[in-house]
Amino acid sequence: MTALLQNLKNMASPSGLRLLWNYLRAVPGGGLILGRILGRMAPYTGTIRPEVLQLEPGFAKTRMHDRPGLRNHLKSIHAIALINLAEATTGLAMMYSMPDDSRGIPTNLSIEYVKKARGTITAECSCAQISSTEKREYEVVADLKNEAGEVVARATAKWMVGPS
Repeated sequence: MTALLQNLKNMASPSGLRLLWNYLRAVPGGGLILGRILGRMAPYTGTIRPEVLQLEPGFAKTRMHDRPGLRNHLKSIHAIALINLAEATTGLAMMYSMPDDSRGIPTNLSIEYVKKARGTITAECSCAQISSTEKREYEVVADLKNEAGEVVARATAKWMVGPS
């Protein structure tokens, strides 16, 4: 627990994220807690109230619940809320998969909106395990699905990873 508390301030590092998730995944509501911490670190991400469902090397799964504050004039989830979830999900997958002495930043983010998004949206992203801190760009894809399992959007993110 002491190591966890010491690393909370360093959660923006791959090792801090792994340590925090290894603790929180066993805690009831741990994914919601991690989502709230992410929202404190990146306040705009906090506006969608993400919940981390699964996080492991090479994979992240998150969700956000539909609510009035995320809706547009068409009574569906706003496009920017969807891309916000996609960025958070790709970032978690990448960060969890990077070496401890590296850092990453998105350099490009694009999204294809397939159909209106309504209800709870789940995002999944798979990526390669990164073994080097050599400066390099990685491209990852996140699929965002509705409760019926239909893809409502597909996002492509490019992340620049390098030494910290």
